Amino acid sequence: MNREDILNIISALEEGRLAVLTTDMVPAFAVDATKGNEHMGPEALQAIADSLTAADIDTFKRALRAMDEGDLAWLGFKVVYDPAKATANVDNEVTKKYGEQGSADGQPLVFFCNDAKEIVSSREPSPRDIFQMKDVTRGPSMHNEQFEGLTWASVALFDKVRVWLLGASDVACELAPLLQHVGFDVTAVDYDSAYLNEERFPTCERILLGGGNFDELTDIQASPQDYACVLTRGHMFDPESCLWATSQHLHYVGMMGCAGKNGTVHDLCIARGMTEAQWDSIVRPIGLKFGAKTPAELAIAIAAQLIDVRYHQRYSQEARDKHEASLGR
Repeated sequence: MNREDILNIISALEEGRLAVLTTDMVPAFAVDATKGNEHMGPEALQAIADSLTAADIDTFKRALRAMDEGDLAWLGFKVVYDPAKATANVDNEVTKKYGEQGSADGQPLVFFCNDAKEIVSSREPSPRDIFQMKDVTRGPSMHNEQFEGLTWASVALFDKVRVWLLGASDVACELAPLLQHVGFDVTAVDYDSAYLNEERFPTCERILLGGGNFDELTDIQASPQDYACVLTRGHMFDPESCLWATSQHLHYVGMMGCAGKNGTVHDLCIARGMTEAQWDSIVRPIGLKFGAKTPAELAIAIAAQLIDVRYHQRYSQEARDKHEASLGR
């Protein structure tokens, strides 16, 4: 959800008009995302939009401020499919107890929650509601189906991290959908349409370079917050990719390959102006170490490493320690 969407919603509610919520704004309700889930979908999102009133303005204004401040924050959505069960549900034998009250009411709700667990909503939630409202910060919530009668969804109020896949190799082909599934934006880059095409990379952004090489890569601008995975076919354009990625001062650059090949790439990069410090900043070999060999296995190893990099990028040591302690690690 972007800033303009939220401003339009606030304006509509201030003027007494119906607010517009679409699945483009909240992908968690899209048909593809909710396939097989009878409780979710565009109709559920429309019911939430229809329920909004001027009392919800403060929720959206808090979301707007979070976006302006660069806060890690989410808009959450309470979906009620059985009001009686939602308000009457009880604790089970395994989970922490949340009292005798179920959900505070049997009505849909939009609420704000940030990583500090601040909650803003137009109605007072029950303790059991609060438990699930806080969980949207896991994005999407993990305990959304824990109690009968209602479920929960969320949309982030901050930008996704972009990952540049430099080379349309088989590993990149496996990696692109995996990274998108865990919340990254992905751009795949190559010069050969036989490898970089809609069939192999159907959902991510594709940039097809001209000239039969990677020379045009230098015309592309990236953000310092982005990540790059150097995965060129046959390692043919690893030097050009490493030089571009380090020149863009990206947050993370990783390269696939064995020690011998990487030594050759090192010499070529240094000869073309890369510093030793820049070379040392490149993660090599890319991915977590757990015996991955096939393209699919390597994609899992790389995705896992990027999730960990993003976790350290977004959260302080104190926040990570608290999270690990809560898991008993």
